[in-house]
Amino acid sequence: MGDRGQVTIPKALRERRSIKGGDEIEFVEVNDEIIHKPPTDEERLAEEYRKRAERSRELAKELEEASAEATGHLGDAPGWSE
Repeated sequence: MGDRGQVTIPKALRERRSIKGGDEIEFVEVNDEIIHKPPTDEERLAEEYRKRAERSRELAKELEEASAEATGHLGDAPGWSE
């Protein structure tokens, strides 16, 4: 590390991680270790939320279908109200 806090990332690591001069990276501390990652940008974050929302909808549909199938086989549970 240089006097100004600049860090030199070894060439082999830069190549493996496709990091080029001028790229921005973010450093975060996790369990007493410092790791690097691409900076969080709003579009990438929004895309991840969209993916999670879609997966949640898929899971809800699967659960609804499984519940309907169980009801079809077993009937309504006594004392169960919606």
